[in-house]
Amino acid sequence: MTGFTMAAQLILGLAILVTLHELGHFLAARAFGIKVEKFYLFFDAWGIKLFKFRRGETEYGIGWLPLGGYVKIAGMIDESMDKEQMKQPPQSWEFRSKPAWQRLIVMVAGVTMNVLLGIAIYTYSLLHFSKDYLPVEAVENGIYAYELGRNVGLQTGDKILEINGKRVKRFSDLSSTRVLFGANLTVERNGEIIQVEVPDDLYREVVSKGPGYFISEDNIPVVVDSLIPGGTAERAGIAAGDKISVVDGVPVQSLGHFREMLREKAGSTVKMTLQNEQGGERSTEVEISETGTIGISLYNPYRENARPYNIGSALVFGTADAFETLVANAKGLGKILSGEEKASESVQGPIGIATIYGGKWDWKRFWTITGLLSMILAFMNILPIPALDGGHVIFLAIEAISGKKFSDKFMERAQIVGMVLLLALMTFAIGNDVWKHFLR
Repeated sequence: MTGFTMAAQLILGLAILVTLHELGHFLAARAFGIKVEKFYLFFDAWGIKLFKFRRGETEYGIGWLPLGGYVKIAGMIDESMDKEQMKQPPQSWEFRSKPAWQRLIVMVAGVTMNVLLGIAIYTYSLLHFSKDYLPVEAVENGIYAYELGRNVGLQTGDKILEINGKRVKRFSDLSSTRVLFGANLTVERNGEIIQVEVPDDLYREVVSKGPGYFISEDNIPVVVDSLIPGGTAERAGIAAGDKISVVDGVPVQSLGHFREMLREKAGSTVKMTLQNEQGGERSTEVEISETGTIGISLYNPYRENARPYNIGSALVFGTADAFETLVANAKGLGKILSGEEKASESVQGPIGIATIYGGKWDWKRFWTITGLLSMILAFMNILPIPALDGGHVIFLAIEAISGKKFSDKFMERAQIVGMVLLLALMTFAIGNDVWKHFLR
């Protein structure tokens, strides 16, 4: 069932993304009176169709190959390579007969739809799943700087005010790609304002070790909120409301310090000094798991300061998060092209994407990944590669500026080059998936 769930989520996610993308092209074409001959979800390669029907002048259907979809726009040189149609005299309802600015709008409409969908999904996720956020100013004690935070020059107690000169509102943004891909942080430290430069390769270490090794709001006392039944803390007699003050003779400075102690002593038994709510003190021995846990949930006073999202704030933050994804992908592509990152480790094919969705159906995770993929699809499609929307946009922009139209023969050859490049990339992505998930 795990494999089936992965595949089902992948197909549903792709169906949503592809349908909305092609719907953008379809609606823009129809708005300018351009005939759309086909609207297909997934490819009907070799003419094999799972489902089809005709309404008006358009054939709608579902193909068998779930690697994308298409709309066949009359009078346009596209992946169908319909040369016979292009040999006929141009008709008023064809793509090639329309002004360059109208054709340009038709081509960017798919990407635009994916951007709008991404923003909508991010906004919905904040409202429905996240529900609230922790404002930066609410973290009165400043951050706790874990190992990776200390390595870049941050210190426990720092209050981060700005990222690249822009005021920070949500505490979670301090660990976002805006920071992890390199940033200048404006920090208040002991009443003074200083600048901390975050290197542009920090994301590698955070991905390797985990976000819990960078910074958090854990510069607070260690107070037990609840216990996991059957956990080692419960067996050791720790109770809700206890404050953990000493571990193996070392005073606990903060929750962050306590978490680091547990990591260092994972798999061993330690002596903890506890203070109850009445001020009484006692000691007990506690076994720490191999993953550095003892089976407790900890009280976070900042929860009371969480600010609920409303439609307006969710839309603002959702839009910012969506475009942050675009920027992160642009930076990631730049690192691959420059050789800083290996394509084999960064490029994901359908198997890799299905694995990211996971084997358990979780709607929060599903929409998070689908929103991310919508922005990635928009970014990839606008790249200036022939056969992609971005390639058509470049040619149309040149035509609009120069007033000279590219010949059909040139466009056909450009389309072939683009298709070869895309097939090569797809082959690499799928082969890379097979190697990473089945052969390595």
